[in-house]
Amino acid sequence: MTLPAIDTRQLFDVAGKSAIVIGATGSFGKVVCATLGNAGARLVITAGNAGELDALRAELAGNGIEATAVNRRPNTEADCDAIVAAAVSAYGGVDILVIASGVNDVGMINDLTPERFQKVMLANVDGAWLMARAAGKQMIAQGRGGKVVFTSSARGKLGHPAGYTAYCTSKSAVDGLTRSLGCEWGKHGITVNAIAPTVFRSPLTAWMFEDNGNATKVREGFLARVPVGRLGEPEDLAGPLLFLCSRASDFHTGHIIYADGGYTAG
Repeated sequence: MTLPAIDTRQLFDVAGKSAIVIGATGSFGKVVCATLGNAGARLVITAGNAGELDALRAELAGNGIEATAVNRRPNTEADCDAIVAAAVSAYGGVDILVIASGVNDVGMINDLTPERFQKVMLANVDGAWLMARAAGKQMIAQGRGGKVVFTSSARGKLGHPAGYTAYCTSKSAVDGLTRSLGCEWGKHGITVNAIAPTVFRSPLTAWMFEDNGNATKVREGFLARVPVGRLGEPEDLAGPLLFLCSRASDFHTGHIIYADGGYTAG
């Protein structure tokens, strides 16, 4: 039997690709920048905080990673068009879009105002839809396919008893958007998938990794549901991300990849 001619280096190669990273200064956004940038992609990094964005661009440059900064959030059609235009101007097009931004607002439903609920939906769903729309239009016009990766969550599949109605609803909507666009854009060679993490190490979750009474109790209760027996690390997101942004995932679209140590499996 002749072995199939599979060049794994080519399969996972994103060198020279133009990648837009929405929410680049956030915890997952920095993982995206490090993963794609170290693999040779050219980045367009976006965020709402100009100071943090400039600091990130300088750090990336110091590590030999090419990045163009756009101080915008995907709040409006004009914002999204400007972000895409920056990628076209800097690198000649858009090959990869990663939506790494998102917010949560914890509150029991009877305490959560409609305005607070809508703020979560606007950030997590409307922004993702608007940005995908703008980037997808450019990808289709280019005629060479593309990669779109949304950020979902284990909470898109599972509920939560402690006031997560806004967050869980928004992430379920992201899952639906992923599947729908995967079907809609497959004919254009554009794959659309989502990474759905559970708790992974970041400034917001650092307390769960500490060894003290409260953190240990919370962590042990959580880990009872995680088959691999630990919390997530940033590199646990890097592998699935590179897969979804490279040729290796050309036959995978409309999928939610749970980077959760098996949390949603049981």
